[in-house]
Parts: sequence; C-alpha cells; structure tokens
Amino acid sequence: MTRRARALALAAVVLAAGVAGQVVVTRWLAAADEPVRAGKHDNAAATVAVERTDLSTARTMPGTLGYGVPRTIRATGGTVTWLPAVGAAVKRGRPLYRNDDRPVTVLYGTTPLFRKLDGPDLVGRDVRVLVDNLRALGYRVGDEPSGKSATLTVRPGDAVLTAQVVRAVKAWQKDAGLPATGVLDPVDVVVLPGAARVSRVTAQLGDPATGDVLTVTGTRKVVTVAVRAAELGSIRHGATVDVELPAGDTTRGRVTRIDRDARSPEAGGDEDATAAEVTVTVELGDSAAVRNLDSAPVQVSFAGESRRDVLAVPIAALLALREGGYAVQVAGGPTVAVETGMFAMGMVEISGAGVDEGTRVVTAS
Repeated sequence: MTRRARALALAAVVLAAGVAGQVVVTRWLAAADEPVRAGKHDNAAATVAVERTDLSTARTMPGTLGYGVPRTIRATGGTVTWLPAVGAAVKRGRPLYRNDDRPVTVLYGTTPLFRKLDGPDLVGRDVRVLVDNLRALGYRVGDEPSGKSATLTVRPGDAVLTAQVVRAVKAWQKDAGLPATGVLDPVDVVVLPGAARVSRVTAQLGDPATGDVLTVTGTRKVVTVAVRAAELGSIRHGATVDVELPAGDTTRGRVTRIDRDARSPEAGGDEDATAAEVTVTVELGDSAAVRNLDSAPVQVSFAGESRRDVLAVPIAALLALREGGYAVQVAGGPTVAVETGMFAMGMVEISGAGVDEGTRVVTAS
C-alpha cells in the first residue's frame, strides 16, 4: 500500500450540521504520529495551489412563490358528500368537507385528535385542543383542574374533559346542526396549525372517504427554497433575505422556518446523502409586491459572512487529524497542520506555518 493510500482512510465528505454550520471532514491520516511524505507512487496525485481570495457565505438560490408547504388531508371511512372549491379559505369552526353528510370541522392546534373524547375526566393534549377551540369559538368551558389529585394528573399542556366542557361540546354540536351527544370522534374534525387555503381537491363527490381528500396550505403567500442540507451554512431563522421577482423587482423577506427533516431531491434520482434537501420558508415583508401572483419562480439571496484576502484551498484538500484539528499535505513534502476559518463556496480558509500563496497541496481526486 502506498503512503498516499495510508494517508487517506476515506474520501472527503463535507456535511453541514443543520443551521449550526458545523463541518465534518472524514478524510483521516492513517496514524497521528506517522509523518506522511509524497513518494514515487504519488507523482500522479491531484494537487492544487493555495490561493489568496475572498470568501463569502452569501448565496442566491432558486425558490418558489406560493402558499407554502402543502398538507394532505386524509379520511378513514365514509363517503365524501361535499367538497370546497380550490382557493377557498378554511377557518376555525368551519367545515372543511362533509363525510356521510356530516361536517368535518376545522380546529386549530398542533395535536390531532387520536381517540374518541367520550368520557369524564379524560386528560391529554388532544383535550387541550378541544378546550382551546371551544373557548375561542365563544363557548363556556368553565375553570380548568390542574395539578395532581387522587383520580387524575394534569401535566403542563394537558386539559381535562370536565362536565362543563362536555356541555360546551353539546352546545357546539347543536349550533352546527348535529346530534348533541357531547362525544367527539376524530373523524369529525381536522386539526390544522391555523387558517388554511384549499390548494387541491383530490376526491370527487361520492368517493369513499378512505384516502386523500384534499390538500391545504397556509393563507399567506410565502417563498419556499429547497436547500441542500450540506449548504445550509449560515442560513438562520429570522434572517433577512432579498427576493427577486419574475419582473426583476426585488422585495425583502425573512426566514420563518427551516424544516428539520431532510429529504431526497424530487428529481434526478440522486441518492447521495449530501444531496438531501431541507425546505426553507421565507415570509415576504410586503405582500402587495406579489398581489398579482399566486405562484412564480423567484431568486432568493441569503446574506452571509465574508472574509477578504485570505488563503484558501478546496475543502477536499483537508486532512482530519485523529488527535483533533486539520492538516494539508504539501505536494512532495510534509503534512502541515493548519488552522481553519470560514467554509464557503467549496473552499476553506486556512493558515499555518509552511503554507503560503502558491503552495501546492494534495487534494482528493
């Protein structure tokens, strides 16, 4: 095995760890105490010159103007008997569609109803969703038990299905033209984060309600950007961005969400882990700027940090030392420990004794 082969355990792989921008380089020296020099077998090794340049984490990426990430509404039984129109606004307390001619009502919250609420003293976050919505709709739910008693424990975020809440459910059902049973089944409601817009209707009247019925989005126009997880870098929640619209006008926006779940790109069939994408959502500061557009391709410019007049090499030239830190291998010479600075544009800022502008270093081919 050549010294070059001993020097490398793995090819260089760079992954950005979420929004923290941490970089992991999995290209190791074979042994921390073994000096590595180029030999006769390394003459064909790829090399690159250390260059003096400016680095910046600012970048411009393609995005899509729309109403945000869609959410599919699914049913588990019955027959679809009424559907809303595409573009319809959906609000708390209003029916989203009808199943067996019963309204499937919208509630706001983050916890879906996962059981039938049909007994006294039920406790949970799903009960909290019911109580909060009844109160918001103007129904009296009474005082809420809290703490721990001989029969139940109410944790932060929970609520209790008291007799007063059951009476409020009955009043709500009566006002909606439903049998006032005081029992709420999960099939009777859809829990959404807030007001929504119907973006697509999948089912047809008379279809079995056993799958996708329709799709909803938010009601505000936003821009979504598919960003490679390895390129999130300095993108932060709350960061200000510039959005270039199709006509060439520019408006300001703010990052309001960075998804935590990375996914494979929809097109291209690339299964490389570094190709996994995360959706970044940008809210526009001036909604009037897009009043005539429902959807459009846009360009989003994310601000970043800059380093001017620094020494830099491609990230693939870095060696990760087993004892910690990084090094580069000078072509025909020793392995030199370096300090790293900014990672940007496929390059990394370096400094250290024996590394100057024009020095040629070995890079992974």
